[in-house]
Amino acid sequence: MDFRLLGPVSAFSGDVRVPLGPPKRRAVLALLVLAEGAPVSSERIIEALWDTEPPTHARTIVYGHVSALRGSLHISPAAGVVTDSAGYALQAAPEAADVWRFRALVRRATAVPPGEEPAALLREALGLWRGRALGGTGGTALMAAAADRLVEEQLAALEHFATALHACGRGGEALALLQPAVELHPLRESLIAAAIRALYDADRQADAVALYRRTQRLLARELGVDPGAALSEAYLTMLRSRPADRPAGERPAPVPPPAESSAKPPAVSRARQPAVADAPPPPCLLPRAPAGFVGRTDDLAWLTGAARSGDAPLSVIIGPGGVGKTSLAVHWAYAHAGDFPGGILYADLHAETAGGTGSQPAGVLHDFLLALGVPEEELPADARAAGRLFRSRLAGRRVLVLLDDARDSAQVRPLLPGTPGCTVLVTSRNRLEGLVATDCARLLPLERLAPVDGVQVLRTVIGDARTAAEPTAASELAALCDGLPLALRLAAARLAARPRLTLRAMADDLVDEHRRLPLLSGEDLGVEATLRLSVQQLPPAGALLFRQLALHVGSDLDGGAAAALSGLPPAAARAALEELAAAHLVEERAGDRYLMHDLTRLYARSFADRADPAGLHRLLVHYLAAAGAAAAAAEPGSQPCCSLPPGVSPPAAPPVFADRATAMAWYVTERANLTGAVAAAAGAGHTELTWRIAVQLWPLVVRQVHDGWEPTLEHALAAATALDDPDAESRLCSLLGWVLTENGQHTAALEHLCRAPDLAVRAEDPRGQVIALINWAAALERVGDLSGAGTRREQAARMAHALGHPHTETLALYHLAAHGLAAGRPDEALAHARQGLELAPDEQSDERRALLLDVCGKALQALGRETEARRCLTEGTVRALAG
Repeated sequence: MDFRLLGPVSAFSGDVRVPLGPPKRRAVLALLVLAEGAPVSSERIIEALWDTEPPTHARTIVYGHVSALRGSLHISPAAGVVTDSAGYALQAAPEAADVWRFRALVRRATAVPPGEEPAALLREALGLWRGRALGGTGGTALMAAAADRLVEEQLAALEHFATALHACGRGGEALALLQPAVELHPLRESLIAAAIRALYDADRQADAVALYRRTQRLLARELGVDPGAALSEAYLTMLRSRPADRPAGERPAPVPPPAESSAKPPAVSRARQPAVADAPPPPCLLPRAPAGFVGRTDDLAWLTGAARSGDAPLSVIIGPGGVGKTSLAVHWAYAHAGDFPGGILYADLHAETAGGTGSQPAGVLHDFLLALGVPEEELPADARAAGRLFRSRLAGRRVLVLLDDARDSAQVRPLLPGTPGCTVLVTSRNRLEGLVATDCARLLPLERLAPVDGVQVLRTVIGDARTAAEPTAASELAALCDGLPLALRLAAARLAARPRLTLRAMADDLVDEHRRLPLLSGEDLGVEATLRLSVQQLPPAGALLFRQLALHVGSDLDGGAAAALSGLPPAAARAALEELAAAHLVEERAGDRYLMHDLTRLYARSFADRADPAGLHRLLVHYLAAAGAAAAAAEPGSQPCCSLPPGVSPPAAPPVFADRATAMAWYVTERANLTGAVAAAAGAGHTELTWRIAVQLWPLVVRQVHDGWEPTLEHALAAATALDDPDAESRLCSLLGWVLTENGQHTAALEHLCRAPDLAVRAEDPRGQVIALINWAAALERVGDLSGAGTRREQAARMAHALGHPHTETLALYHLAAHGLAAGRPDEALAHARQGLELAPDEQSDERRALLLDVCGKALQALGRETEARRCLTEGTVRALAG
């Protein structure tokens, strides 16, 4: 068994995740693991689970969580929860928990002087962390304090790790972990000191000085103190040292210049070049270097590697408008200008101007030839002749040709050099796959900035003080700007022009989706203008689909949803999606899915008045049909909840699900779109579709009952009530009431559940009446009415048997058996559970059989038949994991 607390709390048996249940149960497990085998009292657990006054039956609830954990852990004989007079204790092998392994590695590492061995041990220890410790345990004050203590241990280990690497002369290797930690803990002086030493070891003295001064300002402003002795000593040691003071073995090895080879021809010897009177200096047509360039270390390294490969390297930076393609290309060009003694030629091809044609190659060649020293009167009038002269002028030279904002491959090809030695760098919003096919171009898809780099963009414009004063708001601003440098700089410019505007106020303004795009505009540019130019270049089918995306109910979609929205045949809709992906208006993901980032989605909404409203109805029908197919595959023995509304035709190509796992994966992937479809249907007055889509979600609802389904089901119930449809009302009252019961809202649950059986009778739906009775009984049991619960469960079992529907009868028998356990009648519970197991076993899912086996095992335990109980519980756990 492997217990994991250094991130979301989880447990694994081998490679199989063990189901742990709700947050409070995970918190109980975390407390037991943190105790390292010592007993934890019920009082301590209750204090950890409830910040406010605990419920009357808190001790019983704790016992229930411990019992459930025992059942979950039963699959591993090496781990278990034992009880003694002092409380509950976890028994497991010393290496069974990641936090135990982490602490053991840290103890070993800190017991010896800094060096290679402790560095390796601490690297392994820090690698056990997967995020914020104790995730998913509910966030009470005591659990939050426990998580903070673990973070303190993590930071101390990180500081020891940096010290060990510094002792080996490799302190720079710790920066990947130190820098994000410094951003999260900007006032932790020991951490800052470690980062300063690491920056110095990496020959980044300027960054180390900047970090010290930023921390000095923060300490003065936030705490009114100067840096302490340890931080001051680290800073002064760096200032007094020089690289030469360190032994050669302790200094970072300088990066050697690239070896001369056929991949990068040697410069033409001046002795061999013809003497030209008054030869012009090498041209440099680059625009001004981008100010405040941030991040992109990996992309810059990629460009350098690409430029040093092949005889005539051709690289294309692709990405959406505003992502920083031009800034990256120009920044790299300035950094490597010395590699191109023949000069740097630059042209803005203006692909995204309103006219759409962009610069013509003939005009660009004219400018290039003039820059290369050709007198104007000697310029060829014919474009082909100009191309030949251009290539001849570049022969034997090492020149960088930077072609910015290209529309397509045809615009670029006439501007390519014809001889080895020159490097070409192109930027484009389109993929330019033609250049890959014909000219062996290499594509660099430029991603949006990481959150930490987004915050750094803000810092370069508005300064350290304002950014550090509101770190949370700064991170939110970076997220609201979608990681686009253009949007970030426009937001920062707005802040810079308004010194009294706080970052929190700016972030709150951008949260308003109606205002976000107008706020992210400047005097002569903006995100909306950039997106508009991209949309203007789309082919007709892509333009149609983009307009229809104004009606989409979520942020991602697949080919089926695209076909429904656009009204195009499925193959044509997928081709239109490809056109949007090629223009970087959507981002292609795995499994035929495409994502719209927030700013693009908001811009698409501006097309709502030009979209065909029938597209929304087709989309809702698509989701209804798909959810129905998923429900049938997820629960093959169940009866359909509903059919398409009268007069509604099914979609042309509804999805097909091979098995239950595929169907459930689809539910999880489409969760946001399906709940969005319910809300959109309700808002548009499509009441017949509203409730139908919602009830078809039941296989996912029952497996993720704590995931906030109430608003969706309330929309659906309101639609059913407006229709005065007893069948719809019964199903929604039953499902919503069950969800409320499972989330502890018993009074509200009973208000719905007591109506559901009579509504099912009105609808002439006996199976619906059975389900309603079962759910009503569950709520009654939660409020202590065991007699009322038992009566309704017995009635449900009798009705289910009379129906002759095995799937429904096994469900009723399971609940009747569970009631027998709760009422202290294990013999009855065992009989009902075994009857359910024997009933149509081929039609039962692994999950349903796991529930029945769990009741059997607990009933056998209560009857003192331990061997049989263990067998049932083990088989039940295996089936639960399989399900």
